[in-house]
Amino acid sequence: MSNETTLTGNTKLAKSITSPKKFIVGKGILANISEYIAPFGSNAYFICDEFIVERAASEGGDSFRDNGKKATFEKFNYECCQTEIDRNRKLARKAGADVIVGIGGGKTLDTAKATAYYEKLPVVIYPTIASTDAPCTSIAVIYTDEGQFDHYLFLPGNPDMVIADTEILAAAPARFFAAGVGDGLTTYFEARACHRANGLNLANLKSSMVGVGLSRLCYETILNNAIPAMRAVEKKISTTAVEETIEATIYMSGVGAESGGLAAAHAIHNGMTAVPSIHRVQHGEKVTFGLLTQLVLENAPQEEINQVVHIIKAVGLPLTLSDLGVDHFDEKEWRRAAQLSCADNDTMGNMPFEITPDDVFNAIVTADAIGESYKN
Repeated sequence: MSNETTLTGNTKLAKSITSPKKFIVGKGILANISEYIAPFGSNAYFICDEFIVERAASEGGDSFRDNGKKATFEKFNYECCQTEIDRNRKLARKAGADVIVGIGGGKTLDTAKATAYYEKLPVVIYPTIASTDAPCTSIAVIYTDEGQFDHYLFLPGNPDMVIADTEILAAAPARFFAAGVGDGLTTYFEARACHRANGLNLANLKSSMVGVGLSRLCYETILNNAIPAMRAVEKKISTTAVEETIEATIYMSGVGAESGGLAAAHAIHNGMTAVPSIHRVQHGEKVTFGLLTQLVLENAPQEEINQVVHIIKAVGLPLTLSDLGVDHFDEKEWRRAAQLSCADNDTMGNMPFEITPDDVFNAIVTADAIGESYKN
């Protein structure tokens, strides 16, 4: 994270609350998507996940053609890196696009946000999986071509519109929905830590009470709805519990994290991107283990740990390193992950006390042991 003087030139920063201009929740939106996008442009460039690009080009394309507008549909090439962003910038310019649309998972959406930012165009975000809170935030997480965390791209504004189509989100593999619950679980604990530390939120301003309050509501909504929602999603159906969980994991978590701030859990996740054996693990799954590690660092009350673990187990999130796919614990590898999690440009500094790489490594080992004890 940047320090305070980067933004204002002084050590006194204001608090902030930031969110998308519009957040739409509904069913069957893809077939009419040109009507939703119309206020922002008439020539849309879509960046789509591989599994939905044909459906988007068919249903969404018909919507544009029926309204006398243009749309181009491009498959996302798997990694939100500068190479992929530059590729899409060139294609968007070639198409003469006046609005960028991202349809897919977190990395696809971040690529759309970054492409729109550099091309100075509005951006509409249409998540196909409720696996992270990335859709609503004004940041993009940029990785290297090999998939290791590189940096946060701080954007001047949130997406112009976020569309949560519960029909599509509920039909996605249940693992993605669970990952979103994991990402949302962390929001309150990180915002709480950041606020106590008087740290910086994702707008590089001070954590706000609204951010912390919305984060708390996100946590309470997950506690009340995530388990019945998970059972419904396993059957690929949408219920009230599914809709409320989606609102929590996408909107409340995104706005809560951005306005309240991140702390250890996400910093640990970023360090874990350097561990090759878990490179394909979902963001929300790694963040879940990062949350357990943060709770160890905080020496959190047992009641809090019990509550978090109950949700983790009930929705099928990973509780231990072996659950993440770590067959062999390489101490050197995990000490490097701990070192990276304490990087100056990351969010470990938003914890209310000093944390060293040794502290993180010890907490990782302890969190893994605690998780094993709950499994047994």
